[in-house]
Amino acid sequence: MANSDNPRTGAEFERKVQSFFAAQGLELQLNVAIPVGGTTKKPHKFDLGSETPPVLIECKCHVWTESGNAPSAKLTVWNEAMLYFSLAPSKYRKLLVVQRSLRASQSLAEHYLSRYAHLVPARVELWEFDPISKHGRCIYGKR
Repeated sequence: MANSDNPRTGAEFERKVQSFFAAQGLELQLNVAIPVGGTTKKPHKFDLGSETPPVLIECKCHVWTESGNAPSAKLTVWNEAMLYFSLAPSKYRKLLVVQRSLRASQSLAEHYLSRYAHLVPARVELWEFDPISKHGRCIYGKR
């Protein structure tokens, strides 16, 4: 099991997601800064993004714990991503792309949705990506 706290692991995951979408014809840049907020705006760096077409992606490579529990503290980072998506301009397509991680018959992303779907803003997509098979799929939101 990869150490998801390792910044190198996260960066490798981002590059694999970038390659996956490039193969679909969507060219994305790393670390795209976009002003977010209400009346006061401040730049936030999204993991991947594009202006043409307007797309913002946050990547998370968290997995179930070795004992089979959900990494609750790490899922708060997913909620933080939802906050940033809600504050980003509406012209952007917004995707949270997470590493596919299974426990029994449920993926970590499915578990997240069962607990926190009410925090996912309208028009945000949740994708699972398997970095080994390089297969990704939208499991929530408009594709």
